[in-house]
Amino acid sequence: MTETAHPDLSGTEGAPAAAGSPAWDGAAEVEAARPSARDLGLRWWRELLYVLAFYGVYSVIRNQFGSAAVSDVTALRHARDVIRIERDLAIFREQTIQGWFLGWKAFIQFWNLFYGTFHFVVTAFALIWLFVKFPERYVRWRTTLAVTTALALIGFATFPLLPPRLLPPSYGFVDTLQAYHGLWSFDSGAMSKVSNQYAAMPSLHFAGSTWSACVLVPTIKRRWLQGIVILYPVLTLYAIVVTGNHYFLDAMGGALILGLGYLAGRWWSERR
Repeated sequence: MTETAHPDLSGTEGAPAAAGSPAWDGAAEVEAARPSARDLGLRWWRELLYVLAFYGVYSVIRNQFGSAAVSDVTALRHARDVIRIERDLAIFREQTIQGWFLGWKAFIQFWNLFYGTFHFVVTAFALIWLFVKFPERYVRWRTTLAVTTALALIGFATFPLLPPRLLPPSYGFVDTLQAYHGLWSFDSGAMSKVSNQYAAMPSLHFAGSTWSACVLVPTIKRRWLQGIVILYPVLTLYAIVVTGNHYFLDAMGGALILGLGYLAGRWWSERR
């Protein structure tokens, strides 16, 4: 009887290597299996067109309902309504918090810079990061951001609100950008044309920072970096308060529209 030869798979070419061996790289296989943006039908130029179109809509709403077109009396009345609600909730502490740090000029200047730049830079980075590295998550979170911004624009148009820094002096707030200066100013020619100083409710800064954290944390492997990203919304909340740009209630409004935006983003991505 002829002995049947059994092949030795330990070194045979094409045989699967055991997990944990040098020949097996699970992370590489997962990375290779992840679909690209093109595989999912996403095109960068189309996404750029969406952004430009959305900015056009924003510009129309800004011009129609911006601070130059809104009555100061209406914005102040809304501010007093917000302050009354915060007092009822025992959270009207913005002036106290700002007052603790007004003596530190360089410190306040940093937060002015933080307020004016991080919101745009971090949000743009997170969106591009998703598109390039995790396109399977891109549609859900891009739609979330778009709906959140749209809801914020509705708030800006229907509820113009005087921010703390523009309240009468009797409230004790300081316009830190005007008092301590910075790289930009709401009163400069270009900035005055593109800014709506009464767009305080809801806080798109807080909504955007929380959105960025939700986007980035699951994609980061290093725990210390995850911790920094998780702190980003907290730091943003501090920045919008200490600079006198928002009330705590504005941040709550930002969290609310982000939640609604996420529900819309999840529905759209699952439908798609």
